[in-house]
Amino acid sequence: MSPIRAPGIRREGSQLVVIGNNDRMDQSLLHPVQRTGRSISSVHRPTTITEALTVLTDHPDALPVAGGTDLLLDLHRGGPGEPVVLVDLTTIAGLDEIDPTDTHITLGATVTHNQVVQSTDVIDSALPLAQACLEVASPQLRNRATVAGNIITASPANDTISALLALDATITLARLDDHGSVAHRHVPINDFFTGFRTTVIEPGELLTAITVARMAADSRGMWVKLGLRRAQAISVIHMAIVVMLDRTGIVTDARIAAGSVAPRVVLLPTVADALLGHRLDADTIAAASTAAADAIRPIDDVRATADYRRKTIHTITGRALGALRDNRQADMWPPDPPCLASGSRTTTTAAPSHEVIDDSTLITVIVNGAPVTTDGAASRTLLDWLRDMAAATRRAGPLTGTKEGCAEGECGACTVRLDGRAVMSCLVPAAQADGSDVSTVEGLAPDDSTLHPIQQAFIDEFAVQCGFCTPGFLVSGAALLDEVGRPDDDQIRLGLSGNLCRCTGYYPIIEAIRTAAQPGGES
Repeated sequence: MSPIRAPGIRREGSQLVVIGNNDRMDQSLLHPVQRTGRSISSVHRPTTITEALTVLTDHPDALPVAGGTDLLLDLHRGGPGEPVVLVDLTTIAGLDEIDPTDTHITLGATVTHNQVVQSTDVIDSALPLAQACLEVASPQLRNRATVAGNIITASPANDTISALLALDATITLARLDDHGSVAHRHVPINDFFTGFRTTVIEPGELLTAITVARMAADSRGMWVKLGLRRAQAISVIHMAIVVMLDRTGIVTDARIAAGSVAPRVVLLPTVADALLGHRLDADTIAAASTAAADAIRPIDDVRATADYRRKTIHTITGRALGALRDNRQADMWPPDPPCLASGSRTTTTAAPSHEVIDDSTLITVIVNGAPVTTDGAASRTLLDWLRDMAAATRRAGPLTGTKEGCAEGECGACTVRLDGRAVMSCLVPAAQADGSDVSTVEGLAPDDSTLHPIQQAFIDEFAVQCGFCTPGFLVSGAALLDEVGRPDDDQIRLGLSGNLCRCTGYYPIIEAIRTAAQPGGES
């Protein structure tokens, strides 16, 4: 008689199979979080816009990808279906650049939120956008997620949209014309969204650039957010305000945008009307705050009731306008926000080794200093490729330290460094790592003879209990020390905001970072 096994999960290729009582069971018996959704059959890696548009023309159902932080979740949560083809935009040179001129700032389609956070041009001349980008998710996700992706997803909770609406941004879309040449159209951002998570992008089109005018010397702007926690919070409300003041302090122009209060992020013209021709005194601010509460049509959802949103937008509007009146719009901007990215970012995109990667393609990744060549990259995340494929080659040793805690980029247990930048490996398509350098927790002390200072500090400060989250904290902490050297407490909290722990209460972890940063203990 064969033994009876407890139900378990086994991976076969890119699919998960449930095993129980010696019988294979359907994926419908899995919890929704465990189901795999649609898999990826191949990843095209074009080097020009023309090549990318050609792939989209030849494969009408293909999906463009840059950071992938929304796309991979959508594929996972969307239920079963045919495998998809991805078109990787990160291999196109120039799309990851911020191009400032005397009058405008243009973001390429693969510019990340952390690039914006680090841009003095954006901070000085388009502050609301920088403020919004700093509040998106966590440092690891901001190293991957793009501003263009935030716009294309078109959720009313997407933080950068209100900032770009208030800054009156313009979206550039590219397509192939009848002669096979690249043609562009420019769409004002307020015309870009057609409803809940829908846009004017047509089949075969790509968003290639986002352009904002530099704010004038007599303009002030800021972005504010209400969330249910201090980091990684989906907005209950987000709002951006840009006002122009004459020499006497009278408002001559204003644009106010709010999100999470309607099916799409919306401009609030009645609030602007309440400001125009008035100074930002108590009466004007009160009238504008009331106009904001009257203008929105929110719904009840898991984050807040409609009534709560109406009441709090009144308060948010008043506080923001008060800060603009007092020229305090930048008071909350941290002087040196950590991005968990050591060294300067290069804007030179190397040509990919493969034009198309499927699961039979051998990719090569430098893992903890050792070149690892193996297949299985198309259908796997970088997390799964490291644990399932790279580890099996034994070239980089065991790679079990990188953990899957949530598979949604929320917990940070899967943090690795990809070309020097901390990322959530559960939301990185493994094919995009071809030709890259990856460092995992095992690479902190590769010879096992001497611990990395942060590893020793975690021991000394009793910062470990169950240990599941610890590898991610160690990788993030090491990246923070490499970038900042001796971070202050605010930088530590911001740098570790993408890592969650259920055991230690965080205080020993923060103390461990302080200890590792002391002279003689720096990485």
